[in-house]
Amino acid sequence: MAPDQSRVAVVTGASSGIGKEVAKALARQGFSVIGTGRDAERIAAAEAEIRSASSGGHVHMLRADLSLIAEAERTARDIAALTDRVDVLINNAGGMASGQVMTEEGHEANFAGNHLGPFVLTRALLPLLRAAAATSPPASVRIINTASDASEMIPMINLDDLESLTAFNPGLAYCTGKLANVLFARALAKRLAGDGIVAHSVHPGAVDSNFFSYAPAATRERVKDMPKFSTEEGADTLVWLATSEEGGQGSGGYWHQRKPRVPNPLVDDDAIVDRFWKESERLVAGIGA
Repeated sequence: MAPDQSRVAVVTGASSGIGKEVAKALARQGFSVIGTGRDAERIAAAEAEIRSASSGGHVHMLRADLSLIAEAERTARDIAALTDRVDVLINNAGGMASGQVMTEEGHEANFAGNHLGPFVLTRALLPLLRAAAATSPPASVRIINTASDASEMIPMINLDDLESLTAFNPGLAYCTGKLANVLFARALAKRLAGDGIVAHSVHPGAVDSNFFSYAPAATRERVKDMPKFSTEEGADTLVWLATSEEGGQGSGGYWHQRKPRVPNPLVDDDAIVDRFWKESERLVAGIGA
């Protein structure tokens, strides 16, 4: 397929929930959208829905389980076969698990899906992001991570055991994964400033979607009566940061409802951010193809 020269957005977890709403909103704005999902039936339905919302850009949906490093790398190759540029990357795929599951690659699946897969995908897409930045106004190419206020709920992060293997519980694993999303955006902002690429993370709030379907029973009980945003409301700040002038006026921020939010204090510690990046690299080294 010939490269698509229009603005291109990659949205992970685009087959349902917030991700699908982000993909639809960007398609309405004229972006060509490349989305990912895990379930073939939901992918097909989402692709039709996103294409119906589109104002003229191409729409492609790819099947990918980003808890697997090899699949994250394959997905990056599949994206590169569709386009020679990425203007917006929305790292939205993720979730909460009810227990510890190890992937065939030897990683804890929840942390891998929330961080390691997106980490690998993002690094593999940097050439396409840089290609877009080279022909675009400064700060118009952006990476947005869907995080959570769960990132604020832990006082420390064990950089020697990011996957929480020695003291696993689902809540700790989820909070660590969401803190990883915020740390990752901060680390990207520092590394990509010279390329004119912006990175942010977002706490979208509790959203009325299937997000909690696989969470522990105690979590589902606790949140069942909690007021929730619609998926459109949950997607709003991600789309705004990806496309607005305000979203390009800084980098490395943590946002909620279009306003800056104070992150976990660990995010402001440069030594922790740098060590976090190195440990992420170590965990994915030698996996995939």
